[in-house]
Amino acid sequence: METLAELFEHTLQDIYYAENAIAKALPKVAKAVKDTQLKQAVETHLTETKGQIATLKKVFATIDKKPEGVKCDAIEGLLKEADGLMDEAKGAALDAGLLAAAQAVEHYEIARYGSLREWAKVLGNEEAHVLLSEILDQEKAANAKLTTIAVTSVNK
Repeated sequence: METLAELFEHTLQDIYYAENAIAKALPKVAKAVKDTQLKQAVETHLTETKGQIATLKKVFATIDKKPEGVKCDAIEGLLKEADGLMDEAKGAALDAGLLAAAQAVEHYEIARYGSLREWAKVLGNEEAHVLLSEILDQEKAANAKLTTIAVTSVNK
């Protein structure tokens, strides 16, 4: 990669891979958690994630590229951490740990979408800027919801 356009495409492929990996992991997380609010939040985010994948396909179309992912080591590591928690943690520690793992994923996504959105703007791709802003707002809202659940329920 030598240009911002190439970096944009690569990072778009990275987050596309990540969102698809998250979509595969969330049903297992939803099944593992016990707190009803957390379970509902995970299930809601699965629906949002599927919508985000569809939106990312539209972003690929704005650069005339086929939607495809490239392996994202960061998301692989974060999901592996969640798997480890599901194997090792029990009781209150399981829900608190999985909530924290979910927030780590949200923070990664917020960082990626924030960069992609701004790069789209610099590259003059207004449509991608708008679409990526929508996803970024969803990720920030999901993170805020997880924080509320942590403070009011799971971490008590």
